[in-house]
Amino acid sequence: MNLRFILIFSYNYGLKFIKRGPSYLIASLALPLSLLFLIFIISGGRLLPYAIIGGVLSIVTSNAINGAADAAFFRLQIRFQDLFVASPLTKMDYMTALTASYFVFSLPGIILYVSLGFIFHILNLLKLIVLILVIFLITISFTNLAFIIAGLLKHIRNVWGITAILSIIATVLTPTFYPYFIIPKNFLMVLLISPITPASIFLQGYFGLAPYDAISIPILIIETIALMIMGNYFIKWRE
Repeated sequence: MNLRFILIFSYNYGLKFIKRGPSYLIASLALPLSLLFLIFIISGGRLLPYAIIGGVLSIVTSNAINGAADAAFFRLQIRFQDLFVASPLTKMDYMTALTASYFVFSLPGIILYVSLGFIFHILNLLKLIVLILVIFLITISFTNLAFIIAGLLKHIRNVWGITAILSIIATVLTPTFYPYFIIPKNFLMVLLISPITPASIFLQGYFGLAPYDAISIPILIIETIALMIMGNYFIKWRE
């Protein structure tokens, strides 16, 4: 694995992108912060812990899904991916670099929500470590989903609509901002298709907000591995 390339790419396409386009950062935070405010007002603060934990997952998920637009644009429009195909870099270098860049781009939102977690005594050091590990799995899962979407597209004109729909489904319909146990079991089983659902179930249980479900972490890991395998196939890395 070319660590130097991964670090340089994630710096230029993650950290420097925040400096060049702060409006994109604000846009990525708009929906989670709006939902946080609404949930706080409507629930009288009772559901604030859910909204803070869900906000972190929502930011990471949305940014990773939106990566489908970048991956499709690089492959179909400007042929940027072809440069890497013709170089000594492997597709794992490229995929890891993009994944890292989306994580870096999400860092301001993560820091904001982690700060809120400590202010409202929802987080401690151990819980923060667990949260970061789950965030890594979510970033990997949905970035690979983005590669799958980009690989299936033949034209980029549809990608923004697809990513917007998937982002809403993944972050609003799933039990990200509210307790998972209020959802009918049959519907919850359907929502488990999305990696953010087992991640939310695990974190809500681990943080003591809901009954702990031990099966949620194995489901998240299995889905992450499955999406990595599919993303590796659909990226269409051809010489």
